[in-house]
Amino acid sequence: MGHSKRVMIVEDDPLLSIVEQKMVEKLGYIVIGKAISGEEALSKFRELDPEILIIDIQLAGNLNGIETVERLKKVHPDLSVIFLSGDRSSEILNRARKIDYIDFLLKPVSSIELSKPLKKATEQNELVSQNAA
Repeated sequence: MGHSKRVMIVEDDPLLSIVEQKMVEKLGYIVIGKAISGEEALSKFRELDPEILIIDIQLAGNLNGIETVERLKKVHPDLSVIFLSGDRSSEILNRARKIDYIDFLLKPVSSIELSKPLKKATEQNELVSQNAA
C-alpha cells in the first residue's frame, strides 16, 4: 500500500467506535476523526477531509448513515464509503443500493472483513487521483 489513507468513522456505539478505530489503524490507515451522528459527521467532514468513510447505518441524531452519505456524495461524489450495520433487512439494503459504496458489512466486523473494502477504497482513490492529474 502506498501512503496511508485518511479514514473517518461514524459510529454511535462508543465501544464499537474504539474497536473499529483499532482495527483500521492496525491495518495501516489513519483515523483522522470520528462522529456519533450524521449531523456531527456532516459538520466535521469539511475540516477533516477523509478519503474513506466507515459509517454505521443506525446513528444517534436525526440522520441515519444512508441519509448522511447521500448528502456527502452531493458534494464529494468520489468519497469511498463502507457501510456497517447490524441490520441487513431488504429495506436497508435497497436504500443503500441507490448510493455508490465500496461495501456493506454486517456487524460485528473483523479486521479481515474490513481489510478488503479498505484496500478496494484505497485502489479506487488512487485511480481517481491519477485520472484527475
